[in-house]
Amino acid sequence: MVDHISLFPWAESWWLYLVFIGLVLSLLVLDLGVFHKKTHVVKAKEAAIWTVVWISLALLFNLGLYYYSQWHFATDARFLAIPGFDALAASKQVSLEFLTGYVVEKALAVDNIFVFIVVFNYFAIPPKFQHRVLFYGILGALLFRGLFIALGSVLMQYEWVVMLFGAFLIFTAIKLVWGSDKEPNPEKNILIRMTRKVFPITPTLEGDKFFVRKDKTLYATPLFLGLLFLEFSDIVFAVDSVPAIFAITKEPFLVFTSNIFAILGLRSMYFLLADIMDRFYLLKYGLSVILGFVGLKMIWLNEHFDGKFPISWSLGVIAGVLAGSIILSLIFPPKPKEVAAP
Repeated sequence: MVDHISLFPWAESWWLYLVFIGLVLSLLVLDLGVFHKKTHVVKAKEAAIWTVVWISLALLFNLGLYYYSQWHFATDARFLAIPGFDALAASKQVSLEFLTGYVVEKALAVDNIFVFIVVFNYFAIPPKFQHRVLFYGILGALLFRGLFIALGSVLMQYEWVVMLFGAFLIFTAIKLVWGSDKEPNPEKNILIRMTRKVFPITPTLEGDKFFVRKDKTLYATPLFLGLLFLEFSDIVFAVDSVPAIFAITKEPFLVFTSNIFAILGLRSMYFLLADIMDRFYLLKYGLSVILGFVGLKMIWLNEHFDGKFPISWSLGVIAGVLAGSIILSLIFPPKPKEVAAP
């Protein structure tokens, strides 16, 4: 088993999870109940403001986590009894691990945006209803990510699981580069097919409703099918992203909080970037490098750095690769696709 001293053990830190979940739910209530109470098209300016808001909240949380950790580690008898334990260094490590995990999840969320575009186009969901679908999609994502992280925190205690996840991330990195660029087809999704067998589907949207009742029969709408496919897609993405963050930190609390903050800002990032995503065509290769790097951390690099590859180096590599792929995409724009002659 992997030898690791938990800085935030569940038995002592369960209340931190409750406080954090309460904070997240409060923010979501304000989001839907106050700021987005009326159905409307989210413009680029509004999306940019909310993107800044969500990133700022994540950074403020990280700052508060740093000061709390510094106080907690310096006053808890469990840490005071450890010879040579440095509370200041440990709190800096916690802050850097949260930030690095947040950046990794933000980067991997780019794939989610491509799926959002495909789903909204396929089900003909107009822009004014897209925020509603994404909002409830994020509620489901919070639940599923929590379950994945809880399972991962148990499995990652075993060395062979760490190696397996590391190898899986490297395989995913290779597949990302050499895999097919074919868009997902919602009609082939098993959940969509099962839903069609359980509920009749309305031929068109029924406003912002997921279900409607007609002639005493309950119908699902295309809006619900879009939501269902987004939930399924997030489960698939979590298989990559959760192990990737566990490669950055072994603390479930940091994995959970960095993951959730990245998801909270995903909607505004979609509305901000959806129309220009094609320009960042090299991001796919950058994400591949990042996944390959965190996979190597798990199965090789950590062993050669006394069990822990420096987190500051990890953040530098990940941020550098991400920024480089974006800058190179802008410097060397993709060639326009040739239109086949009729």
